[in-house]
Amino acid sequence: MDNPFQIITDTFTPQYRVNLSIQRLDGSIMLTLSNETGVVAKRMISAEQRNDPQRLKRLVQSIQFGIAIEQGHSAMEILAMMTDGDGHKLLQRPPTPSLPFSVGL
Repeated sequence: MDNPFQIITDTFTPQYRVNLSIQRLDGSIMLTLSNETGVVAKRMISAEQRNDPQRLKRLVQSIQFGIAIEQGHSAMEILAMMTDGDGHKLLQRPPTPSLPFSVGL
């Protein structure tokens, strides 16, 4: 497996400053992503998540998903980008304006 710290760092830079710090004796680390306006995301990563390639991939996608939602991207747009394996591109583009929508009763 590739270095999990490098995978995390490569995924989120240059959009964010990546800080990884050891939190607990069990090997858990804290990931903090920030930009010029402040902290964008914080996530505790267990040693098990970090050392399992599939769990690490899901964790990274989860963080990307959360950031995209906070930035105002639509759920359809997020899912389409992640399904195509382009989740990192989603963090680089502005959200698509949503169309007004009403439900008739």
